[in-house]
Amino acid sequence: MDGARTDAPGSTLGATIDDIRRQNLAQVLRLVHRDGPMSRAEITKATALNRSTVGGLVSELSHRGLVVENPAVAVRKVGRPSPSVAASDQATAIAVNPEVDAVDVALVGLSGRVLHRVRYRNERTPTVGEFVNVVSAIIEGMRPAFGDTAVLGVGVALPGLVRELDGSAILAPHLGWRDAPIGRLVEEATGMRVVVGNDANCGVVAETTFGAGRGDGVVIYLNGGASGIGGGIVINGRLVGGEGGNAGEFGHTAVSTRGRRCHCGATGCLETEVRRDRFVEATGLGDVEPAAVLEAMIAAWLDPGSAGAAEIDRQVNRLAVALRSIVNIFNPRTIILGGHLAHLLAAVGEAEIHRRIAPTLPGGGSEPEIVGAMLHDELLLIGAAELVFARTLADPTSMPTRVEPAVLSR
Repeated sequence: MDGARTDAPGSTLGATIDDIRRQNLAQVLRLVHRDGPMSRAEITKATALNRSTVGGLVSELSHRGLVVENPAVAVRKVGRPSPSVAASDQATAIAVNPEVDAVDVALVGLSGRVLHRVRYRNERTPTVGEFVNVVSAIIEGMRPAFGDTAVLGVGVALPGLVRELDGSAILAPHLGWRDAPIGRLVEEATGMRVVVGNDANCGVVAETTFGAGRGDGVVIYLNGGASGIGGGIVINGRLVGGEGGNAGEFGHTAVSTRGRRCHCGATGCLETEVRRDRFVEATGLGDVEPAAVLEAMIAAWLDPGSAGAAEIDRQVNRLAVALRSIVNIFNPRTIILGGHLAHLLAAVGEAEIHRRIAPTLPGGGSEPEIVGAMLHDELLLIGAAELVFARTLADPTSMPTRVEPAVLSR
């Protein structure tokens, strides 16, 4: 039955018994999804629910295929060891990340693990139609990897501005897509529920759920990819989307008055000045894999007279201009760098970047930690899967009690 709406988030005022049970199921599921395997006793302590209630909730979540109880591990403590409760990878999502150079598609479990991954190299920047065809074909080819899992839908981490209401690409400039109904087209091609989000927002959600940004406070994420630099903002666990859902476009921070012209019309944007391909061009490396570029960057930085070191020095100076503004505006606890920006960090070190962003206004605490993304090149895929999982995490009763294999209906 449908219950009355609660008067405030987390409130039980005016809620029915069914409403309260759904809230408690969601609380337990989000806990093990975010924090990993926990004993029933630990869940009881974390949720402040009584032991029998937790037992019933875990049992229902298990019947819905959302959690699994693993055998107890013997420890030297008084009493019987308790089995651990973990998010189940029987519930999965397909994650998609289109880029200029490749389309990544992965099967991701509710635990946050990438279970299977396919990378399709583009011969040229794909059109919307070509992208949809590639994704549809890859998903069809991946079906044997689904096994007995229930696929809850497809999440797309898009490098561009997204209209979240219908999953359309307002503008993905480097892909050349404008006003493209990505969500509808992928849904029609696959028959699955599709959710589309900005790639950087997906990245910061993944890192604050499973990676370097966990905990309260202000976390800023910047990712340098083939399609430029995107960013995301999370404050006390909540994504800051802005009025239209497109906050965090740090790639268009002005960092040079004489820089290259950006597709947005401005000159000297961060994403035109700090790019992997500019390092590759300066050093004559050619088209090589990111891991090889990182090795070359580390080697170049150790050779101060090299063209590579000069280019890294220029890019770190430009990055520092943007980071100085970010620190002064947001006073963040953590700044997470991904992609090419993480490689710059690895090459020069956190201390060097801190030296260049100084001086900044004194905040209420210590200077922010500047770290590379812990989830590395999987974070956008994990974040795309979170787009799909959000509905189930908010209401686990949306999952049938008897999970059927493969794809669930929209």
